[in-house]
Amino acid sequence: MSQPTPEVAVIIAAGTGSRLHSDAGPPKPLLPIKGRALILRVLDRFLEAGIREAIVVVGYRAEEVMAGVRAAALPMDVQFVTNPRYRMSNGLSVLAARETVGARPFFLSMSDHIFDASIIAGLSQAALPENGLVLAVDRKLDQIYDEDDATKVRTENGKIVAIHKVLDNFDAVDVGLFACTPALFDKIAQAAATRDDGDCSLSDGVFALCQEGQALVHDIGDGRWQDVDTPGAAEHAARHF
Repeated sequence: MSQPTPEVAVIIAAGTGSRLHSDAGPPKPLLPIKGRALILRVLDRFLEAGIREAIVVVGYRAEEVMAGVRAAALPMDVQFVTNPRYRMSNGLSVLAARETVGARPFFLSMSDHIFDASIIAGLSQAALPENGLVLAVDRKLDQIYDEDDATKVRTENGKIVAIHKVLDNFDAVDVGLFACTPALFDKIAQAAATRDDGDCSLSDGVFALCQEGQALVHDIGDGRWQDVDTPGAAEHAARHF
């Protein structure tokens, strides 16, 4: 049984952005691409796709990120939650949104992945498993900028069977945009509980759902996106968006 289309977006904006040298300029979510901050470009696309509620998870330089988003006065309800363990893996930032999301399905995006609104629209039409997720993937492997840095995905019959930065055999890459049920929170929390330091990555949670056959994929087709993680990627995004 599939779940309703998500009506709220969770945006992860807590990391240090060390590969973009954030200490020397604005925090990474506020890095301008052609005059518009990364996180505002993400929120713009959700607005364009009809989403009017967003939960932004902050951590590093949180006050600056919140002030930057508030100053934009976007016509949507934006709530902020803080991940005090933002220097650990990104799964903990996802988990920080758990209480605010509640029992609802939700979109999940990184604040440094920019994309066409058409990708959100396509993902919203995908059947969301009752206790799973759907990941937007790009199969245009010959067009990926910095493929070595991309999160690779191996799929079979529309399901994820493997996901990792280092994967020899793969047929798609992770776009950084998901439709999720709260089952993802459960899997991240369970994985974190097995470690002494309580750490867990988002990919760990996704892989746990893979093992249950509950992690599906949506092919973005001709949709455009870019992970802005390095100065080179920022320049590439500025040329193409």
